[in-house]
Amino acid sequence: MPAEELELIQRSLNGDLEAWGEIVSRYKEAVFAVTLSILRNYADAEDATQDAFIRAYENLRKYDLSRKFSTWLFTVAANVAKNALRKRRRAKDPPLPEMDGDPAEEAYGDLRLEAVRQAVAELPETYRAPIVLYYWHGLPLEEIGEVLGLPVGTVKTRLHRARALIRAKLVQEGVIRDAVG
Repeated sequence: MPAEELELIQRSLNGDLEAWGEIVSRYKEAVFAVTLSILRNYADAEDATQDAFIRAYENLRKYDLSRKFSTWLFTVAANVAKNALRKRRRAKDPPLPEMDGDPAEEAYGDLRLEAVRQAVAELPETYRAPIVLYYWHGLPLEEIGEVLGLPVGTVKTRLHRARALIRAKLVQEGVIRDAVG
């Protein structure tokens, strides 16, 4: 862990809210991406992101300094999002509308990227979360396993299946040609 990050954690443990604010600032986008990949709803993901940072701050004394901080924080975020998803399912409310896309994506002007992002957004949560953590955040398989509470072999399997589902969707949409057929 970088010394600067360790110092921010130590200061946060001593009640320095500015130090915690710096941690939030550094990780807010990545934590939001984790919660969004699970919840698939911007408003719910924003709430879960805020809850994740609150829960992380409240449990900061339980953080094991020998572990990578981002892995611990992403695990907290994933657990908060999974709990929110369970509560939503238990409430048996009609499903929330799925995300329509990010205005920033339109700026890319790359239809393939948009098609890939849409295909990822349509994946079941069990496949979507590993794909987002692996490709968007560059986490190694072991960390993804820690964050999601899965063995590395299961993470590999889910990534493989997710890629196959994305490929099939892109072929179906005419974005790419099927190399096999």
